[in-house]
Amino acid sequence: MDSLLREYLAIIVFIGIAVGLAVVIVVASFLVARQRPDAEKLSPYECGFEPFADARAKFDVRFYLVAILFIIFDLEVAFLFPWAVSLGAIGVFGFWSMMLFLFVLTVGFIYEWKKGALEWE
Repeated sequence: MDSLLREYLAIIVFIGIAVGLAVVIVVASFLVARQRPDAEKLSPYECGFEPFADARAKFDVRFYLVAILFIIFDLEVAFLFPWAVSLGAIGVFGFWSMMLFLFVLTVGFIYEWKKGALEWE
């Protein structure tokens, strides 16, 4: 057990140095920098005019549905690249496994399309 902990000592020291350095930098920025915000610093700066409403307004749930669908189908493409590269090594079983995976995702895509989750009004 002692040899196992000795192997992780370098990682623990590295994490300790990283956390310590981060704390020192944050504390130094508070000590060295001027902490006197004025009206100019607190004014809106992105568009040049006052905001219309609170920035913490709720989004429509359809936005989240479209975002989740994008992530799902983006991950599908991310799985296709390593599969295509290693297709010669994985053989027929790998090919049909990916065809089953693509079939399930296609059925899901058709279901979402028929339900109208991709429509934006």
